[in-house]
Amino acid sequence: MTAKTVMMIGYGAMGRAVHELLPSGLALRWVVVPELSVAETVARLGQDVEVMTSVDTCRERPDLVVECAGQAGLAEHGGAVLARGWSLAVVSVGALADDALYGRLHDAARRSGGKLHVLAGAVAGMDGLAAAREGGLESVTYEARKAPASWRGSHAEELVDLDAVTQPTVFFEGSAGDAARRFPANANVAATVALAGLGMENTTVRLTVDPDTTRNTHRIHARGHFGEFEIELSGYPLASNPKTSTLAALSVVRACRQVLEPVVV
Repeated sequence: MTAKTVMMIGYGAMGRAVHELLPSGLALRWVVVPELSVAETVARLGQDVEVMTSVDTCRERPDLVVECAGQAGLAEHGGAVLARGWSLAVVSVGALADDALYGRLHDAARRSGGKLHVLAGAVAGMDGLAAAREGGLESVTYEARKAPASWRGSHAEELVDLDAVTQPTVFFEGSAGDAARRFPANANVAATVALAGLGMENTTVRLTVDPDTTRNTHRIHARGHFGEFEIELSGYPLASNPKTSTLAALSVVRACRQVLEPVVV
């Protein structure tokens, strides 16, 4: 049986982790990276994978395109993927806090018949949250707690001294949209929770640095006509990139596996 094919946008730490775990029967055939990364990516992948800088170069149809490139990569290439009527699975959900980008991707998918799949990434329970929305959600709060290393290189460095912090410290509280825009490498979960629930401006987000933890902890509290629930996950970051949760990479692997399965759960 001919293997199903995948195109990957980006081939950094997450992309490599996903590639290593691709299910049997699924082949990575195309990778889209910036021009400066082409030579390095070709050296890593060899001749079995076509490395390109633009989706337009691809003359075949992948069974799935997965985005592992960060928000800038989604903004640059997502529209071209969806305009072709392809399916695009996205983990850099924070990019969708940009209303203009969200509108472009939505319209491209609607016109072509493509599908934009927002992956759960580093959290669980998005199916339940979206179901609760159908019956009337009243409030949704998302809290993230991570070690100082996970916040380095982000706007957090301007809000708290990551080298001197000695106890758990909340350094941001605001809307999911603001969190996603200010912390693009860290707050994709905030945007995912918002899209599943009350939207970017009506979802409350708290971000905490904790010098005593080695895990990324995500807590979601939702209340409405359905009742009330609280979900907490405590996951390990990728060893190769502390800003990314291992579970986020695994959510991409799951999306790839669903291409092969006749029953999707």
